[in-house]
Amino acid sequence: MQENVKNAGVALTVLGPVPAQELGIVLIHESLLSVYPGAQFAPEIIMDKSEIFEILKRQLIDYRRIGGKTIVEQSGMFHGRDVELYRTLSRTTGVHIIASTGLGPESMLGGYFMTPQKNPPTPWSSEQFSGLFTKEVTEGIVIPRVERSSSAGLVTSIATKTGITQVETGLFRGSAQTALATGVPVSVQYGSDAVSELEILLAEGIAPDRVVIGGLDRIEAVENNVILDIAEREVYVAIDHVGWSTNDGFINDADRVNLIVDLFASGHGERVLISSSHVGVAKGHEAKNIGFDYMFTTFVPMLRKAGVTEEQIRQLLELNPQKVLTVDADVEQKISGWNYDWNHLYHPVTY
Repeated sequence: MQENVKNAGVALTVLGPVPAQELGIVLIHESLLSVYPGAQFAPEIIMDKSEIFEILKRQLIDYRRIGGKTIVEQSGMFHGRDVELYRTLSRTTGVHIIASTGLGPESMLGGYFMTPQKNPPTPWSSEQFSGLFTKEVTEGIVIPRVERSSSAGLVTSIATKTGITQVETGLFRGSAQTALATGVPVSVQYGSDAVSELEILLAEGIAPDRVVIGGLDRIEAVENNVILDIAEREVYVAIDHVGWSTNDGFINDADRVNLIVDLFASGHGERVLISSSHVGVAKGHEAKNIGFDYMFTTFVPMLRKAGVTEEQIRQLLELNPQKVLTVDADVEQKISGWNYDWNHLYHPVTY
């Protein structure tokens, strides 16, 4: 088993590295627990971990029953990330969970990262952000004041929709530097100009096929045909708000289906990722409750009706996300504490 994994690509889950082909069906842009920064301290916010666990367990069991196998948690560092919760959920349900490192947008950064740490005062540099993110891949995700646990499987960042800020430019550059140094992919939600923000990432030397640009089903992105411009650069394009509508600032599902059909017709099917940006549990803010099952019960049937083939659906939900999440097994030397015998970590429920 160990030799096979070392000779193949792996993905970094919260329970350790897993052969990429074992990921099965993947939802690549989701959120299990999302906590508005600071809400956990508000007396009116109830943070009952056992209740949160039970809610998420039910959602993941339902996801597993209908064929889902992997969830990529892209909330980053400051939105309620709870690695021990993810590990327990993964062991209990048998669903692979890939956690993320990263920050953004600027308005959601903690005070420390917005306070100059040098004299004369200067903003945090991309190298500082890269160092922060890289250690969460190579040494493990920080559990504040306690330890590091599990490796982040990707780096994520978000730009302000009105335009990327100076701090966010540093975040994007630092994210790309970490991806380049560790082999994990970088996944960003663009601000106002996806192409120029992509150039910020590529300028750090990262290969286009290690980059995911998300939010490309926003109305203005589709109207400006941005997704085709990005896909032609061999970057992964994420249609990651399936189930959202024009009231939310995104195209509707019928238009998403047409967009996917067009991308396959133009030869870019190998670069398309789809997800729903569902939030399993939200604290301190409103969240879109799409459900992890919406993709299979509603959207995939729409794809089939439009003539999208089973192989193309497999490309969208299995092959493409597996490929982008794959880290070469020789990266093992950069990661502390990898355990390749991951099967014994699961104690899944009976369905």
